[in-house]
Amino acid sequence: MPATTVNATRMELTRLKKKLATSTRGHKLLKDKRDEMMKQFLEMVRENRALRKRVEEGMIRAYGSFTVASALMSSEMLEQSLLYPKQSVELDMKYQNIMGVNTPVYQFSTRSNASGGDIYPYGFATTSGELDGAVDALSSVFQDMLRLAQIEKATQLLAEEIEKTRRRVNALEYVVIPECQENIKYITMKLSENERNNTIRLMKVKDMMLAESLEEKRQETAKALKLFDSPTQ
Repeated sequence: MPATTVNATRMELTRLKKKLATSTRGHKLLKDKRDEMMKQFLEMVRENRALRKRVEEGMIRAYGSFTVASALMSSEMLEQSLLYPKQSVELDMKYQNIMGVNTPVYQFSTRSNASGGDIYPYGFATTSGELDGAVDALSSVFQDMLRLAQIEKATQLLAEEIEKTRRRVNALEYVVIPECQENIKYITMKLSENERNNTIRLMKVKDMMLAESLEEKRQETAKALKLFDSPTQ
């Protein structure tokens, strides 16, 4: 017996067969989508791990150099050296579609606020060389930091979409498709049973009609024999 009440009609059987075909095709497509997203997700995880390691190493170098510079320079001189940056950063965000998921893509460009191509916003006479190393390390790690933020956001969005797709696949595989198959089996059995009952009923009606026909013929024959025998008496 099916878990839900089903109308055992041919129209319902046709509808359930179409639903089963659609569900089976949708299950395959969603499963392929989930597998491809998992592949993309694992690639991003590997890239994320490498980027995080590189960023952490760069930040450790920058922090170490900045700590040494703080020890060699006064806090006022350090603050004054970094007060007016020589470059400004413009950040642009676009979206990239990965298997139906819109993930952000960050791009940045730098613009110099003063003449000269270097990135140091101070003179070299009154500052420590360790401060140069800290600024250079932060500048070199910035691109990786931006890429890391992009990969981590894309990984988060992909993980959420993978979970949604997994639930849909499981719902189709373990609920919708088995329920359709069970309902189709039940309706098919009911229709076959009804056909057998109709066949038996028709056979009984035919036998009754045949018996009535034979009885009528027997009565007619008896009547004819009776009429035939009457003049001879």
